[in-house]
Amino acid sequence: MIRRPAARRLYYAALLFLAILGAAAIAAPLVAPYSPTEQHLDRRLAPPSRTHLLGTDNLGRDLLSRTIYGSRSALLVGIVSVAISALLGSLVGLVAALSSPSLDNLLMLVMDSLLSFPTVLLAITVVSFLGYGLVQVMIAVGVIYAPTFARLVRAETLALKNEGYVEASQALGTPQVLVVFRHILPNLLGKVVVQCSITFALTVVIEASLSYLGLGAQPPTPSWGLMLKDARDYLVQAPWMALYPGLALAFTVLCFNILGDSLSERLNPKL
Repeated sequence: MIRRPAARRLYYAALLFLAILGAAAIAAPLVAPYSPTEQHLDRRLAPPSRTHLLGTDNLGRDLLSRTIYGSRSALLVGIVSVAISALLGSLVGLVAALSSPSLDNLLMLVMDSLLSFPTVLLAITVVSFLGYGLVQVMIAVGVIYAPTFARLVRAETLALKNEGYVEASQALGTPQVLVVFRHILPNLLGKVVVQCSITFALTVVIEASLSYLGLGAQPPTPSWGLMLKDARDYLVQAPWMALYPGLALAFTVLCFNILGDSLSERLNPKL
């Protein structure tokens, strides 16, 4: 078990890494030393050096620049997908918890049906139906993780609506919409934020997986998944092609998971 000081240091280290990653993604044109799509065939598969700190890929493109720009795709898909999942799932969960039992059962049946499919397989199916590209990935991933938020919000709402202050507010004639915004949503916010952090890590992995399979970001758009796809034929000859985007992906997912665990502990100190 990690002691609290160690956990606190991990929390701040994760925040620092994500802050640097976000700043680099926003300021990519300023901090990237080269264009992420500019090819130099005379420098292809060059190892890390002073000229190219992380080396170059099979087309002579600078890996540091592509890794920095690749963070844009990962974070953009994460932000938009999590927003779609949280909004759609929370709406379904609230309606299910506050509506009649028949509608509640119907909505949860739909959510459970989506949850029963393997995540990557369902993502591939949705993206294949919508078309290839980052926009389609964001929509697909947003819909896929909406059931997780729906079940969370429904369960919490069912517990909250039986609390004394909620029943008192309803007894005073407060409209249902105001009860939701005044008493239910504020108490749901903490758990939804924690779930957003955990889901963000999952969406980054799904985006990289779909890009690796050729269903997400399309060349020459920089993406960690595409970089790993390009590196698979050069693992022995140029291992740095897979090493650095792989580390960027791993550390991003790890930091979001640490952030989610830390937030969960802070918001639920008894756990």
